[in-house]
Amino acid sequence: MQLKNYMEDAVEQMMDRVLKDLDVCKCDRCRMDIKALALNNLPPKYVVSEEGELYVKTNELVRQFEVDIIKAITMAAIKVNNNKRH
Repeated sequence: MQLKNYMEDAVEQMMDRVLKDLDVCKCDRCRMDIKALALNNLPPKYVVSEEGELYVKTNELVRQFEVDIIKAITMAAIKVNNNKRH
């Protein structure tokens, strides 16, 4: 078994969808900074089994879960864009 933060996958899956509507830098460095900042502002969802991952994916259907991720990515993108490190 392997410990996994499912939130990393959830943020990664939503990044392109959220960033396409924002006028921010989308280079690899900025994308990684956005992802790191967004994850730091979201609660972790650790799983250690496929059953746990399925449970978290089911909870992902809750609208608030998606809204929280979109908000975290958007806020992180704005902050990173205003403080580019490249």
